[in-house]
Amino acid sequence: MKKSLTAKKRDEICAVLKSRFEKNMNRHKGITWEDVEKRLLAAADKLWSLNEMEQTGGEPDVIGMDKKTGEYIFCDCSPESPQGRRSFCYDREALDKRKDNKPKNSVLDMAAAMGVDLLTETEYRELQQLGSFDNKTSSWVKTPDNIRRLGGAIFCDRRYDTVFVYHNGADSYYAARGFRGKLIV
Repeated sequence: MKKSLTAKKRDEICAVLKSRFEKNMNRHKGITWEDVEKRLLAAADKLWSLNEMEQTGGEPDVIGMDKKTGEYIFCDCSPESPQGRRSFCYDREALDKRKDNKPKNSVLDMAAAMGVDLLTETEYRELQQLGSFDNKTSSWVKTPDNIRRLGGAIFCDRRYDTVFVYHNGADSYYAARGFRGKLIV
């Protein structure tokens, strides 16, 4: 599948991203929209992924820059876990394991289809330094292999002005749990 946007859709998503970028300068001090836009326009597949993040309710924004590579880091900055990415179990293995009431997808499958990475626990905690996210919802995060091998998966949220990490069976899913994606451009 070709992962690119029409010129109209490209202009629309760039306008949305620019507006969000300008409204949230605290998330990306020292970074200019002009530099970000140049990279975006040179990477049609990344712009497509950002559009997917936007369409599923993620409200992606620049949250930093890799000083070694000069690449920009985008992350879902919606106040709550993205609405269009909730009610999924963790991965394909967990989805296949469910016999009844299977969700429509798994977190890792959807992230891969969108071309984004799942946040790690550390990245989730770093995001929380830029705002207050998931006060009513929770978000799956990349689960360490040793936990996943034993059937578990981890997720995070923010309650009482504190970030918490929890565990669940990887095959569980909830209406208030989704996932946040990260994209390097």
